[in-house]
Amino acid sequence: MTGLEASIRTDWTREEIAALFDLPFTELLFRAASVHRQHHRADEVQLCTLLSIKTGGCPEDCGYCSQSASADSGVEATKLMDVRAVLQGAAQAKDAGSQRFCMGAAWRNPKERDMPKIVEIVKGVRAMGMETCMTLGMLTPDQAAQLAEAGLDYYNHNVDTGPEYYDRVITTRNYQDRLDTLENVRNAGINVCSGGIVGMGETRADRVGFVHTLATLERHPESVPVNALVPVKGTPLGDMLADTPLAKIDDIEFVRTVAVARICMPMSMVRLSAGRESMSNATQALCFMAGANSIFTGDKLLTAPNAGDDSDAALFARLGLKPMEGEEPMRAVGGCSGGCATKEAQAALG
Repeated sequence: MTGLEASIRTDWTREEIAALFDLPFTELLFRAASVHRQHHRADEVQLCTLLSIKTGGCPEDCGYCSQSASADSGVEATKLMDVRAVLQGAAQAKDAGSQRFCMGAAWRNPKERDMPKIVEIVKGVRAMGMETCMTLGMLTPDQAAQLAEAGLDYYNHNVDTGPEYYDRVITTRNYQDRLDTLENVRNAGINVCSGGIVGMGETRADRVGFVHTLATLERHPESVPVNALVPVKGTPLGDMLADTPLAKIDDIEFVRTVAVARICMPMSMVRLSAGRESMSNATQALCFMAGANSIFTGDKLLTAPNAGDDSDAALFARLGLKPMEGEEPMRAVGGCSGGCATKEAQAALG
């Protein structure tokens, strides 16, 4: 175990995390920025691209999701994309400067008939030299092993929110289902990507619970996306926020959530994900100061709008930021990278 790893805690209490949220804003940002600089280059932000490889028709009832079959959002269901089309999208993303290519499918879980094509996609994107991430819903241990064998770098499966608020958002699966998939992914030797969405009408206590869940896993997720809800008309949460706009999280509270995640999970990549298109440049700058060091670039995130490459390049120029090129910290010190072997091998790394 390295000195950096020795400073990583997985025994955070809710009271400690709540105390961080309660700090004066400037003090919280100072602490988060200090932690960030211990483990990351402060002037680098990783560029990622997200592609929906199978859109709509999902049987889950996630209250935020326009791709749920129960949502009246106008999103039409499609079949899994052709392998060649996905690889073309990955090549375009790489040409635009993305280091990481994320692929999402609107499934409760992948069917076995889908796995050969999924495996072929992973191998093809990795052959381009890009970091790969997929989110396909719940995974069995065997499916996770197939993805590990294909060389998948990351699997995304968000816990979404704190455990007490979860059933207000989703009823078609439970919180433990989320954690079981994360365990299957970790046991297979794939890096874990797990975060959530804030601004769904939850309380600060629920945000404390969200961070606590991730920060007390046996090993922190290598990747922690923090999303701001993008309210979509025709989804339960989109309609709720249209009726009660005061439930929307304010920018300062969003930045607080990023900062607390950075402090509690120092070496993780904290990903400023959905919702950036509605954030001011100043809010995004505060998020980077608070420790966010990864963004999705491009004009679309699955079905939601995104800031776009030109807008991001202009913001980076204003802030003096540059795209990340090197290895992510948790992987550089011995995390797994595309099919690394076993849980026992990871345990030996601390």
